[in-house]
Amino acid sequence: MKLSALFSAAVFRTAAVTLTAALSVAVAGSAAVAAPEKPATITSITKEGRTWHLKVYSAAMDKEITVDVQRPSDESQPAPNLYMLNGLDAGEGTANWKAQTKALDWLADKPVNVIQPIGGRGSYYTDWQQSDPVLGVNKWRTFLTEELPPLLDRELLSTGRNALTGLSMSGTSVLQLAEAKPGLWNTVAAYSGCAQIADPVGQQLVKLVVGTWSGGDVQNMYGPPDSPLWSQNDPVINAEKLRGTQLYISTGSGIPVAADVQYYLNSAPAPMGGVNLGLGMLIEAGVNGCTHNLKNKLDSLNIPATYQFDPVGTHYWPYWEQALHDSWPLLAQGMGLTN
Repeated sequence: MKLSALFSAAVFRTAAVTLTAALSVAVAGSAAVAAPEKPATITSITKEGRTWHLKVYSAAMDKEITVDVQRPSDESQPAPNLYMLNGLDAGEGTANWKAQTKALDWLADKPVNVIQPIGGRGSYYTDWQQSDPVLGVNKWRTFLTEELPPLLDRELLSTGRNALTGLSMSGTSVLQLAEAKPGLWNTVAAYSGCAQIADPVGQQLVKLVVGTWSGGDVQNMYGPPDSPLWSQNDPVINAEKLRGTQLYISTGSGIPVAADVQYYLNSAPAPMGGVNLGLGMLIEAGVNGCTHNLKNKLDSLNIPATYQFDPVGTHYWPYWEQALHDSWPLLAQGMGLTN
């Protein structure tokens, strides 16, 4: 073969290798930037009378979340948003506002959008540091503070004034959410929630909710007991961030009255009814201690709040329904309602 032919072949091979490498780099580079994250969005709305069932895609959790909205009777006028978080079952079962109370009927004549996210059992509506084999991916703080509010404001043409309520598990969560996004909710009402989670008693309550009763692993949430995430998410430790938010905080004492005893004994066959009564007493007594510690911290910071410490009461729905009624004037004020 002539030298010129060998030279031409070598040049061809070199050019081919160079072109292949360049194309590989270009393809790899385009793969890295050509797939932007799908944004949070409302994917569908099903209307059932005044109740709208929204499907909302959460980019943070990469899944659709059901959000139920009870619209005001006059949908032509902008209305504020009242977020109502559920307890342990997070609206997935029957232990929720809709099934256990007449709260939605009571709110029906009020000019508000009642917002109920469905999902997040045992999650504390917080951002977990990693996925859980049982409870999955939980980035509820991001969903509730960053993704959902602007979508609702646009879709519902709301006034932009919000209030937030929570009970039991979410009685802790609403304080955490208020601290995570100061100013998003003008009024926050926490019913029977343990605000202390970083101390041993608080951690044990969280472990009961997440692990014993929901099947998750609290290590996937905030890590081991000495992880700084526990303190970073403790509403008492971070109470300064509640300054400027109107607060309503209530709890019972754990002492049952006759109606409590009857409720628990009827809730399950013996001996479980009695066991449940004991749990309801112990949980509310523990919550009462947590709540007094929160009051002491807020008082030390000169942060005002409205408190309701009932001398009796266990951990169940009639007390939370009454607390909703009692806290309504403050919730309404925060949402800019005059009556």
